[in-house]
Amino acid sequence: MTHLSVADVQGPWIEPDFDSSLIQRCRKNWFVPVTEISNYVLATFIRQRIALSLVVPEARRRISAGFTDDTELYDEELSVAVSEVADA
Repeated sequence: MTHLSVADVQGPWIEPDFDSSLIQRCRKNWFVPVTEISNYVLATFIRQRIALSLVVPEARRRISAGFTDDTELYDEELSVAVSEVADA
């Protein structure tokens, strides 16, 4: 599973009719293995409900290991994203 990307679960990137920082962030990381994306991007994919079967286990692994990479917008952003999807 360490080499899988969001594209492996969701399929190829489909360019939307508009652009935003969210679109740019997702596009840039779509084909990157989830083990190599930042906590911030991982939280973004979780909040957007993208490839949850892949990104949530990776997020839980990082949380359990206490892994931080100083990319999150606020402390515990990744944990909050995971808890919000678990509550849904």
